[in-house]
Amino acid sequence: MVTEGLPPVPGRTVAERCANAIGTGGSATAPRPGPIDDIRRLLVQEPRGHAGMYGGFVVPPDDDGAEFGVLFWHKDGYSTACGHGTIALGAWAVDSGRVKAPDDGSVRVRIDVPSGRVAATVHRADGRTTAVTFRNVPARVTARKVPVATGFGTADVDIAHAGACYASVPAAQLGLDVDRASLPLLVRAGREIRAALAGHPATWHPESPLLSGIYGVILHEELPETATGPSQANVTVFADGQIDRSPCGSGTSARLALLAEDGRLGPGDVLHHESVTGTVFTGRVVSRTDEGTVTDVTGTAHRTGDHTFCLDPHDTLATGFLL
Repeated sequence: MVTEGLPPVPGRTVAERCANAIGTGGSATAPRPGPIDDIRRLLVQEPRGHAGMYGGFVVPPDDDGAEFGVLFWHKDGYSTACGHGTIALGAWAVDSGRVKAPDDGSVRVRIDVPSGRVAATVHRADGRTTAVTFRNVPARVTARKVPVATGFGTADVDIAHAGACYASVPAAQLGLDVDRASLPLLVRAGREIRAALAGHPATWHPESPLLSGIYGVILHEELPETATGPSQANVTVFADGQIDRSPCGSGTSARLALLAEDGRLGPGDVLHHESVTGTVFTGRVVSRTDEGTVTDVTGTAHRTGDHTFCLDPHDTLATGFLL
């Protein structure tokens, strides 16, 4: 996360700042990204970064009701939501002293993201952050069993909005396993499904074009149920073939909404959601309202370092490249 030294991004809200960072001031075919996009490309492209990187710019909140805002980014642009990023930001806010917290107990950190206001509840014990639970914007299921033809066969795809729009499909329908060895095939399937659903009415959000269109494709498989509820593994393919290294936080919210609609998650039930790297989020349904399914997703985040990057004015590679 980039927390200081950023150029100002115009906009009254985080959503407007995100649109301006993307470059909605240009045309649909030739957007004009704002100056902050130079920093995104500098960080995510080689030789400083790589195609699997993900990050965020900390920006002012929409109002005094939140501690700060964030613009999430990846190799191809910007995201409207990010659960694992929200978990990391909650831990950072407390561990850095930006938000005061008890040595034992919990504190809530409110964060404005492009899809709305989310909250990260940071859990502490013996002066150490032990876990973070984020409450997402309400998740809405918009389509079930949409047939999509792929090179692996036809998939029955479920679509849900959970801060970003996700397509969910059992990997077994395509003859695939959710494991590291299958990643190239899973990425190929995810890209095909995302492309096939471009323009599908269930992918459009009634409030904003910024929130519309398939962001990620969740290819999941069943694991043995736990004593507290269902257990699944997933690979989430987002942007142009990028793989989420985490179990995908906002994607977990989408899965929770679908499982609740199927009757597989009741009061007190917990989803054990595992990534291809072996990391785990746990999720539960808080309530179901007219606006959608309210979810809590819990995970952990750990500081890995502080980094300083520079751009030599004589560097002919400038902000870098992607292969």
